[in-house]
Amino acid sequence: QVQLVESGGGLVQAGGSLRLSCAASGRTFSSCAMAWFRQAPGKEREFVAAIFRSGGSTYYADSVKGRFTISRDNAKNTVYLQMNSLKPEDTAVYYCAASVESVCSGSYYYKFSNKYNYWGQGTQVTVSS
Repeated sequence: QVQLVESGGGLVQAGGSLRLSCAASGRTFSSCAMAWFRQAPGKEREFVAAIFRSGGSTYYADSVKGRFTISRDNAKNTVYLQMNSLKPEDTAVYYCAASVESVCSGSYYYKFSNKYNYWGQGTQVTVSS
């Protein structure tokens, strides 16, 4: 069984920064891509950022482009999300996700939550105005 454990969430003022971490543990697996999604109260879960194991390509939602940076440490099976210039509208529960191969089998699949095999429990990010 693979487990994804997020950390680093919290309360921050608008304009501040947070760094989220997601560590994978359990049986050895190799994910072709890992990603962050978020879900605000009363809204659907939405894609935030993704990173591919091969080549390290990254993709971002338009709403976070230029402010958030996703990175990964393959040796540690850990993915990070550096969030700068945070806005109140970034308030949400942030989820880490990993895809064994589905995301890599088609263009733009990284945007779709149903292409990911494993999910973390989520970490709350609250940005005050």
